[in-house]
Amino acid sequence: MYEKFKISISEFDLNNHLTVLKNIYPFLKEVNSQSLQQASKNLNSAYNKFFKGSAGFPKKKSKKNPVQSFQIPQHYRIEGKKIWIPKVGWTKIKLHRDMIQGNMKTATISRTPTGKYYIGIIVENDLEYPEKQEFTHATMIGVDVGNITFATLSTGEKIDHPKFLKSSLQILKCLQKRVSRKVIGSNNRRKVVKRLAKVHELISNQRNDFQHKVSKKLVSENQAIAVETLNIKGMMSNHHRAQSTGDSAWYSFVLKLIYKAELFGKTIFKINQWLPLSKICNICGYKHPNLTESIREWQCPDCKTIHDRDVNAAINIKNLYFHRRNGG
Repeated sequence: MYEKFKISISEFDLNNHLTVLKNIYPFLKEVNSQSLQQASKNLNSAYNKFFKGSAGFPKKKSKKNPVQSFQIPQHYRIEGKKIWIPKVGWTKIKLHRDMIQGNMKTATISRTPTGKYYIGIIVENDLEYPEKQEFTHATMIGVDVGNITFATLSTGEKIDHPKFLKSSLQILKCLQKRVSRKVIGSNNRRKVVKRLAKVHELISNQRNDFQHKVSKKLVSENQAIAVETLNIKGMMSNHHRAQSTGDSAWYSFVLKLIYKAELFGKTIFKINQWLPLSKICNICGYKHPNLTESIREWQCPDCKTIHDRDVNAAINIKNLYFHRRNGG
């Protein structure tokens, strides 16, 4: 309509048009009406963001997407270990955690490629985030992330990179070859595709578990954390680094740090990614003129301090944040 007549269709108009669409596509009658209205709401929101310039043009959903999902805004309820889903009925569930007391909002039902179903429920309550705790230079740390070491702390501690993808790469290649050899649409191909999906799911679960443990440890042991932001998109465009960068998943790690810090009243600060933090001596401020990535240690010619490049960067991250906070 917009392309031909420059007419925008509102969310209200879309919802009214659903009755016509149900006659054209009978399968829409099998779905809860509130879920259809939620889909039109999401569509309207996506177009609004596009026209405001805050997002790209909306993409159609595909059956080939790894995760399939839909939303239920209302008319669902939980009793014990089962949930009532409109147009489905009572379904047994396993609660991963106790339900928080509050006003239950939208429920999102998703299916993974391995055939597992999950329900995520938004619960609105009156709880507020705790106030940010005061911190000093001694009660904060700097964190430098990298491909060789997952994270290096300003204390000198290094957290090794687990490299879950690399350790499972051979079996992934083997299963991918089997998939390519099977006849499309055959049962044997579906079986191998499911096995391949299970390996990918295992890698994802291992990575999430590792990041949750590390982020919880850092947030619980420190009052403030300074971390460097990275140009993930640029690093992924480099085919020499793309695989290790994707395996690191630094973006999701920083997100875990941020929301855990909010829950516990801690502070997270992100440092500009373009600063030469590895090249600057944290003692006297000397800048190394030609520090390549192959050089893991270097000695400052002014103060004679021998630096581990990652530990030095982590200390600089910490100092930069603390000095900025205090107007230095």
